[in-house]
Amino acid sequence: MEKRRLGTSDIYITPILMGAWQAGKAMWTGIEDVDSIKTIRAAFEAGITTVDTAEVYGQGHSEQIVAAALSDVRHRVEYASKVFANHLKYDLVIEACDRSLKNLQTDYIDLYQIHWPSGSFNSEIVPIEQTMLALNQLKQQGKIRSIGVSNFNRDQLAAASQYGRIDSLQPPYSLFWRQVEKDAMAYCIENNISILAYSPLAQGLLTGKFAPGHQFDPADNRAKNRLFQGENFQRAQQALEKLRPIAARHDCTLAQLALAWLIAQPQTSAIAGARYPEQAQDNAGAAQIQLSGEELAQIDVIGRIVTDHLDENPVMWKW
Repeated sequence: MEKRRLGTSDIYITPILMGAWQAGKAMWTGIEDVDSIKTIRAAFEAGITTVDTAEVYGQGHSEQIVAAALSDVRHRVEYASKVFANHLKYDLVIEACDRSLKNLQTDYIDLYQIHWPSGSFNSEIVPIEQTMLALNQLKQQGKIRSIGVSNFNRDQLAAASQYGRIDSLQPPYSLFWRQVEKDAMAYCIENNISILAYSPLAQGLLTGKFAPGHQFDPADNRAKNRLFQGENFQRAQQALEKLRPIAARHDCTLAQLALAWLIAQPQTSAIAGARYPEQAQDNAGAAQIQLSGEELAQIDVIGRIVTDHLDENPVMWKW
């Protein structure tokens, strides 16, 4: 799998990243550690060398599972992790990074990201310059190799960039969720900031596997995902029907088609989660699909069946 440069850093990442939120178990149901380890390993063996996790995913459990899967090939993979919104004071950032290093059984993290802006989830407001001071210090010490932000809008991204080099933005971004295109994408292109799209399959909606009337366990975070509710879900089903013939032409799944479209967007790579090895292998296969300009435009129009009716709220869940 041909790698891409992360921002202006000397780090190269795969266009499909392995997302490890599920491996933390919290906010998911039916997740087994043995499956998570096998799945992360299968992703690596299929060519996905970049894995994205966070301290808040199971309070370090996801990071520990990543280490269990990949420690023996650490020199061949890129780790991305995140510090949560309640740990953005200087000392707390340093402590959080040290915990993540321990969980990941490594002495450096390739990409360390602010998970949510200060104040999110009723967290204390911390000036961005204080958080960036800590991140720059970690970078100088070699504990992290690059700095990224997640769930930041354009103005927040620009503010953070005043205090240090930001090499990536991690927004929710998929064919069915495209607010970043209206907000921060132009800034990212102008400043050579990589876009790492999370929920690139709209939490599984773009796989086409969820039939009308599907009910999630209340403990599953997708039960609160706005795309799975009401008219949004009905429009998604209409769009999926229009995507099926294009997928058939490429002899690929709907999920692979959606990922192939996404990584063809400017500076965009996709963080794709998976529960089982077969899913990780399928995700990796999306990097080989070549879509024509005409097909990319056609898929763009189909996606708008859903996105044209969404409001401007950038958060996908009704939390």
